[in-house]
Amino acid sequence: MEGFMKDSQGRLVPVDMVKPVDKARDDLVQSIVSESQTLAGMLQEFRGRTMSNIRAFIDLSAEQYHVEFGGAKGNVTLTSFDGEYRVLVAVDERISFDERLQIAKSLIDDCLKEWTRGARSELKVIVDDAFAVDKAGKVNTSRILSLRKLDIAAPRWLKAMEAISDSITVIQSKEYIRIYRRNAQGEYDKINLDIAS
Repeated sequence: MEGFMKDSQGRLVPVDMVKPVDKARDDLVQSIVSESQTLAGMLQEFRGRTMSNIRAFIDLSAEQYHVEFGGAKGNVTLTSFDGEYRVLVAVDERISFDERLQIAKSLIDDCLKEWTRGARSELKVIVDDAFAVDKAGKVNTSRILSLRKLDIAAPRWLKAMEAISDSITVIQSKEYIRIYRRNAQGEYDKINLDIAS
């Protein structure tokens, strides 16, 4: 409404009652937000166009070998002919575990009872830590998956590891584009498009 400014509680305050420093701050913030929204739109458009171009190139490259791709392409690295630039598409999958994770925990607990009979109770803490939940009630995925790397051949343990593998569900898959330029040392530095960085 002309002649008024809305405050943080939604009230209309006459412009002549607003301090000059508050007006100047508001102008600065509004200007930054307006420009950032324009840039965000440009980045979103760039990302969409870039992903489309990369998919089209992968399909073109596959045609050379009479191969047809379908669905997601996965991780891929494209390098300029001179090796100066590199474009990486990385696929990041977020996973969760279903009820079979609790079955795995029960099997592991049985193993621990058998293996730690007469041993120190601190050993059980290591596995319990892997299954600990955070404040949101979620388990730490990497801790759970790290149990599968242990070289333990006990049948009950192997059954628990199978239950962990079977309990994994991909809940979200996201593609990231990363662009790199080679520096004087021959290593690749990321061209940062993240304003926070």
